[in-house]
Amino acid sequence: MNSAEPRADAGPHPRSYLFALTDGGGTVPPELGVVRRLHARGHTVTVLAEPSMAEQVIGTGATFLPWSWRPAEPFHDWDLRTPTRLARGMAEQMMTDPAPSQAHDTVAAIDRSRPELVLTSSFAVGAMIAAEACGVPFDVLFPNAYPLPAPGMPPFGAGLTPARGSLGRMRDRAATAISGRLFDHYALAPLNRVRAANGLDPIAHTWDQMHRARRQLVLTSAAFDFPATLPGNARYVGAVLDDPEWAADDAWTPPDGRAPLVLVALSSTFQNHVGCLQRITDALGSLPVRGLVTTGPAIRPEAIHAPANVSVVASAPHSAAMREASLVVTHGGHGTVVKSLAAGLPLVILHHGRDQADNAVRVTSRGAGIAVPRSASAERIAGAVLTVLADSDYRVAAQRLGRAVARDAAGGALLAELES
Repeated sequence: MNSAEPRADAGPHPRSYLFALTDGGGTVPPELGVVRRLHARGHTVTVLAEPSMAEQVIGTGATFLPWSWRPAEPFHDWDLRTPTRLARGMAEQMMTDPAPSQAHDTVAAIDRSRPELVLTSSFAVGAMIAAEACGVPFDVLFPNAYPLPAPGMPPFGAGLTPARGSLGRMRDRAATAISGRLFDHYALAPLNRVRAANGLDPIAHTWDQMHRARRQLVLTSAAFDFPATLPGNARYVGAVLDDPEWAADDAWTPPDGRAPLVLVALSSTFQNHVGCLQRITDALGSLPVRGLVTTGPAIRPEAIHAPANVSVVASAPHSAAMREASLVVTHGGHGTVVKSLAAGLPLVILHHGRDQADNAVRVTSRGAGIAVPRSASAERIAGAVLTVLADSDYRVAAQRLGRAVARDAAGGALLAELES
């Protein structure tokens, strides 16, 4: 049965849900996986999203509505070299610039579909404001490790392990305070203007808008994340391990031979990573392995020069390829990392930015892989690949962590929260 078709065991009281989603590349498959699961249980689901997501949304069976806001230019986060520039870029281009239009579109969609619950991407703050103004409860989707400040959680994006001792706690307090002040400086006043335009009182801090959610749904396993004291409305509900719509149905056969298969999967959005992908390909070309490089929609396969033992393709269903693979080389996006672990595969991670250093340290601190810089030479990458392939401890650690990830992904926590 197609997963988008209503199931016979759908609940007795079908509901109406409105999703307000942004195209975050790797965040799209898990968020649309939530959409797909609700539609499959007989609920009415409407999705506000960017035109780039239209085909994927329609593939879930949900009703698609496009956002009216269009960015003036793509967000080149890899070009922002300082914390201040990055915070300003994220605050303005991902949160405050689209917020007024998001609020307007979400109010209109609420009037049209009369949802019982609104679910938003983490940066769709305009949609959160609209739901709050309309008196409709909203949940925020976090398809990654928990990203907001919380006691015991290392600061987001820094790739740090949990603090130890007073100096470590001081480190976390200082980093969290600086980050909070940066986002408040660039985002708080614009967001409060949107709140005022929608009849709402101001918030004191930028993250307060996300804390007003009915639930913060963390789409990962608590076993993958670091332990911390989360807000009372936060719930770990398991990872959504769906392949993206553009790769799920691709025909795929493993490369010829019996050597270990190494799957390479970097970002599905452009992170200026052509050079990194070429060095990984060159590294595999120097090793007794079979390489399968999936470039994704951001890079054309012909942009990568491949040696004889490496196949370069636009896409392949990773769920199928991972059943044949011995190792995954990746940028450290949450989706690829947790799918690799669930398949029992160790990783070599060349993190590029965003949450990828955080995912890398959650892997390396559990002994399930190695991290090397994205600027690493082909020789260094080859060394990391050989090290992980030669030492079974990495696979054992990945399997141990992956069993928890797979168990939580197959559990019913997500639907239990959404249908409660």
